Amino acid sequence: MCRRKIIAVIGAGRASAAGLAMAEEVGRYIAERGAVLLCGGLGGVMEAASRGCATAGGEVIGILPGASAVTANPHVTLPIVTNMGHARNVIIAHTAAVLIAIEGEFGTLSEIAIALKLKKTVIQLNSRPRIESALQAATAAQAVAMAFVAFKEDPL
Repeated sequence: MCRRKIIAVIGAGRASAAGLAMAEEVGRYIAERGAVLLCGGLGGVMEAASRGCATAGGEVIGILPGASAVTANPHVTLPIVTNMGHARNVIIAHTAAVLIAIEGEFGTLSEIAIALKLKKTVIQLNSRPRIESALQAATAAQAVAMAFVAFKEDPL
C-alpha cells in the first residue's frame, strides 16, 4: 500500500492579499502533485490553501480547534474535530511530513517550533520571523518543489 504524502499549510488566520494568493497557489500545487493538504481548517491562509487544493481535485484535512465540524471552511473534505483549541497545533505538526508556513503569528510560530523539534522539514514562504533552521522559499511553486525534495531525502 502506498500512502499519500501529507503537507501542512500553516499561517495567518487573517492574511494579506498576497499571502492568500500564495496559499491558494500552494494548495493547487499540492493537489496537482498528488499529496494531501493538512491545515487548521479555518479561514485566512488555511481557507485559501484549501480552496486551491479542492479546486484542483485534491483532498483537504482540517484539524479543527473546536467541537463542531461546521466551523470548517467550505473546502475541507475531511474535518477532524478536536475541541482542543491551540493544542491542535501539536496534531498538525505530528501528522504532516512537511510544513509550509505562509505569513502567520504566534500560532504559526508554535507549529513551526513543534515541527522543528520533531525534525520535520519546515518551509517558510513570506513568513516572519525568519527561522534559521527552516528552509526559505520565494514562490509557491518553489515551496512545494522543496517539500517533494524533502520527501525523497526523508521518505516516510
